[in-house]
Amino acid sequence: MKLELKGITKRFGTLVANDSINLVVEPGQIHSLLGENGAGKSTLMNVLYGLYKADEGQILLDGKPVNFSGPGDAMAAGIGMVHQHFMLIPVFTVAENVALGHEPTKKLGVLDLDAARAMVNKISDRFGFDVDPDALVEDLPVGVQQRVEIIKSLARDAKVLVLDEPTAVLTPQETDELMEIMRGLAKSGTSIVFITHKLREVKAVADKITVIRQGRVVGEAEPSAETAELASMMVGRSVGLTVSKKAANFGKVVLKLDRVSVLDDRDQRAVNEVSFEVRAGEILAIAGVQGNGQTELAEAIIGLRGLQSDSGEISISGLSGKNRSVRSVLEKGVGYVPEDRQKNGLVSEFSIAENLMLNGSFTKPFTKGLGIDFATRTEIAEKRVKEFDVRTTSSKTPAGKLSGGNQQKVVLARELSREVELLVVSQPTRGVDVGSIEFIHERLVEQRNNGKAVLLISTELDEVMALADRIAVMYRGKIVGIVDAQTDRAKLGQMMAGVAV
Repeated sequence: MKLELKGITKRFGTLVANDSINLVVEPGQIHSLLGENGAGKSTLMNVLYGLYKADEGQILLDGKPVNFSGPGDAMAAGIGMVHQHFMLIPVFTVAENVALGHEPTKKLGVLDLDAARAMVNKISDRFGFDVDPDALVEDLPVGVQQRVEIIKSLARDAKVLVLDEPTAVLTPQETDELMEIMRGLAKSGTSIVFITHKLREVKAVADKITVIRQGRVVGEAEPSAETAELASMMVGRSVGLTVSKKAANFGKVVLKLDRVSVLDDRDQRAVNEVSFEVRAGEILAIAGVQGNGQTELAEAIIGLRGLQSDSGEISISGLSGKNRSVRSVLEKGVGYVPEDRQKNGLVSEFSIAENLMLNGSFTKPFTKGLGIDFATRTEIAEKRVKEFDVRTTSSKTPAGKLSGGNQQKVVLARELSREVELLVVSQPTRGVDVGSIEFIHERLVEQRNNGKAVLLISTELDEVMALADRIAVMYRGKIVGIVDAQTDRAKLGQMMAGVAV
């Protein structure tokens, strides 16, 4: 099926998320929609899928205009979509999830699960998915859950399949397997729209590339295009894609974890007897697929989350104990960049200047007598805005008005502008454009070169391999192994899937 989008415009108030976008996807083609987070890729596909209604423009399937009032209309017309966050019921079986919403029935309306099982087996056999129709979804690895989502779409006879950031939660091996599945689907005639911001994957699997920046199509390219060319199209300027760092000069142990266990919000053990050390002058990266205990680990180190009662110990430059306060940790010289800057890193309604003093408002240079030294605060804020290249008209601008990359720069400016011994950085470049990634990486390496200890927690394997001196891989709350930064991707991928070294 041939898909054409003509002049699609979608507005949210004064924000133009999609601005007169044209896109053509040929039958059996893998067409990559490349762009940074917030560029408008997902919005465009949500228009196609009937979740949003376009303000202007037209959708054509095999040359015929179509109008969708909801996802049901889109599915009926042959459009399938696998969302970045899976739409599966964990306690249902694969067959039950596939049948949901389109339940096959026997006489008198009785649910025909045998028909659903047969459909799963038929699609699974045809494309080599290897999915058990009777398996509970909650028991399946993430990569197999994604195959279930694809089966759901194919069971509804999807001729155009949209994959929205499909590799965000996959190991390298699962990513390779998904690409093989995509090639098989395309060979069978299915048109695929592959939404991503990862240049490596685009070049590996796409037949054609359309680049979107700030809601507009800024160019098209072939997969043979240079990586640097694609990156510059994404951000509008040339950027460096490699990280330059000298050999590590390891110093004293700054952070030590000894058999640390942490419970999650459901009182389930999320971190299971984890032990490691981070030394001055090194970047130790925690790699792994999201959801394997990394969030709880970072929060426990900072003091935001307590340790399990029978747990071991966390020591930061001699400060230890299970009842450490966040303030005592910060005063010990720890900087913290949380994974969710908007929820945990910033107060959106506060100005940039106010956010830059959040962890130091109780001490100099921000205090004057019993109050705040507003003149000094403004002076410091203006200096930090310039030093960290925060794109804004004023330090009085609310942090919530900034782009994602500039919000991250504010958090980094706050954490790196005071004397720290240890920097705990979680997902530092999530939702950040390529240009800002370059800047953030340089700052992290600068801290390491200046003798600071850096604990980097990231699900981006390229980032881990580029920045780390040592890599600890986390799987289901445990450290599978700690290896040096020269370890190849295949081995790291195996570890991310739980295979011990």
